[in-house]
Amino acid sequence: MVETEFPCLEEGKVSSSETSASSSGSRRLRKSKRNRSGRRRLRWRSTAVDPAPSSEILNVVEYSEGSPNQVRAIEVANPSSDAATITRLPGLSWKHFLRDLKAGEIEQVCLLTGSDQPDVLANAVTDDASSSRPKAAEPKSVREARFAAQSWSALQDSNNPVYSLAHEFEDIFPEKIPAELPAERGVRHEIDLVSGSKYCMTRQWPLPRDQVQAIDDFFEGRRKAGHVR
Repeated sequence: MVETEFPCLEEGKVSSSETSASSSGSRRLRKSKRNRSGRRRLRWRSTAVDPAPSSEILNVVEYSEGSPNQVRAIEVANPSSDAATITRLPGLSWKHFLRDLKAGEIEQVCLLTGSDQPDVLANAVTDDASSSRPKAAEPKSVREARFAAQSWSALQDSNNPVYSLAHEFEDIFPEKIPAELPAERGVRHEIDLVSGSKYCMTRQWPLPRDQVQAIDDFFEGRRKAGHVR
């Protein structure tokens, strides 16, 4: 095919007709090569991406006791959505966060959640959320009622199937476990290290008798129950 398009290519000047024939032949050659390989190069097209708006308008409902609900439109900042920008945000400790929040320097707080997680209702507080509250914020009467529902008598009266299994291991734990050991009295150990020296002096004192007695009583009760050998 190439030989028929270029019958004579010799040294010397080439006429315009030969030049046009050679250019058309080269185009055909490139076309035939492209068809034979079956591949075609694609050029990337730059698509203009609209930047995310810096803020958005949200409609919120205000609940106030004794008055009808009011709908307000507030403008909030649109936080970053990509992980690279979020991980480059400056850190802030809880101590500084509370201080700035009380001083009014923090205007907005955003909660970032996964796309597969359900929506979080920020101002919705129900009785189901009481389990996530700290024990110090729970009323004493509620704690006593919960402990009473878990007692041996309550399990037995309600015919709970766990009662027969848990009753077999009743002697593993004592009836009353000390919540904490007695407070320490003074320093129990001290290390003196002089700058530039290779050795240090260590002074130690034994534990007070009240702490030792609490530990001994606990293990003695376990030994009598047959759990300590």
